[in-house]
Amino acid sequence: MIEIHELTKRFQDKKISITALKHVSFSVREGQVVGLLGENGAGKTTLLRTIATLLTPTDGNVLVAGYDTVKNPDQVKKRIGVLFGGETGLYDRLTARENLEYFATLYGLSKHETKVRIDELAKMFGMRDYLNRKVGGFSKGMRQKVAIARAIIHNPEIILFDEPTTGLDITSSNVFRQLVHQLKREGKTIIFSSHIMEEVSMLCDSVAMMHKGELVYQGNLEALYKEEGSRDLNYIFMSKLVRGSETYAS
Repeated sequence: MIEIHELTKRFQDKKISITALKHVSFSVREGQVVGLLGENGAGKTTLLRTIATLLTPTDGNVLVAGYDTVKNPDQVKKRIGVLFGGETGLYDRLTARENLEYFATLYGLSKHETKVRIDELAKMFGMRDYLNRKVGGFSKGMRQKVAIARAIIHNPEIILFDEPTTGLDITSSNVFRQLVHQLKREGKTIIFSSHIMEEVSMLCDSVAMMHKGELVYQGNLEALYKEEGSRDLNYIFMSKLVRGSETYAS
């Protein structure tokens, strides 16, 4: 479903070249939920943005559902839903409903499909009470719920979440986790970054660990627990960083 081959991304800052990704290679099968782990600056967001066609690789390539992100970006965009950190992509002067209607139109949904989908998502995220209020006055948690709904309004095959529970209270975070379980049952492919190890352990089939732009582990979670003799994902992650960028088979 997603194939990443020797992906390298460098940014030029005046006379300084910064390498955000260094020869990253791994694949994600259809219907798999993958947790992307790493410290700030490890390259997680750069990787997700490259998969989403928002950044062009310096070297290597990414295939999404068989389509190259550089050669066939429009085909890739049709198949993915994206939410990046604090960037909700919402318009403050529009209501939550109007925001969702606008993005549904961009994805080619009919008026009937849009109405049904918004009703489903409003019920799922408990947004009915403020669906017709302008987003500009929303709390961070309310905005995040609408942003998540925006990311999946078109029912995409592949979903990329960057720190999706940022700003959500405990109840809303649980709603998100239930959503991931539901999306998994529907056969969706999901990659999400998170600093919450409990969340990753609870939701993911496998993990990809990054450090300074390099992949230090990618594989099945249960296999990782067995290999390390521990189910403490935080301890395992820190241990991997201490040992350095070894190459592990998935």
